[in-house]
Amino acid sequence: QVHLVESGGGLVQAGGSLRLSCAASGHTIRNYVMGWFRQAPGKEREFVAGISWNSGRTVYADSVKGRFTISRDNAKNTMYLQMNSLSPEDTAVYYCAADSQRSLRVTTYSQEYDFWGQGTQVTVSS
Repeated sequence: QVHLVESGGGLVQAGGSLRLSCAASGHTIRNYVMGWFRQAPGKEREFVAGISWNSGRTVYADSVKGRFTISRDNAKNTMYLQMNSLSPEDTAVYYCAADSQRSLRVTTYSQEYDFWGQGTQVTVSS
């Protein structure tokens, strides 16, 4: 199975930037749809961004569109989330996820993803 480990989280000032990484091991993610989700304290986990196996399609939540950029490097078995213009509303634990079913579409539903990382904390101060 695929093991996912997020990194790059931390504490930043509003307006700042962070780049999250999701390193996969155990299996190539070359043919997998990948996604980022986040969960703030007391709130449900929400979709942030998703990317197709060949980076040909990306999907973003409205709340992050224009500020966040999802990308992947299949040769490095790694996915990234570049986060710019961060605001306190972006504070959450960010999770990377893999859809191992070789989906042809990027899904926004967490239930469609099979493997999850443990999350990395992103805190944005005002």
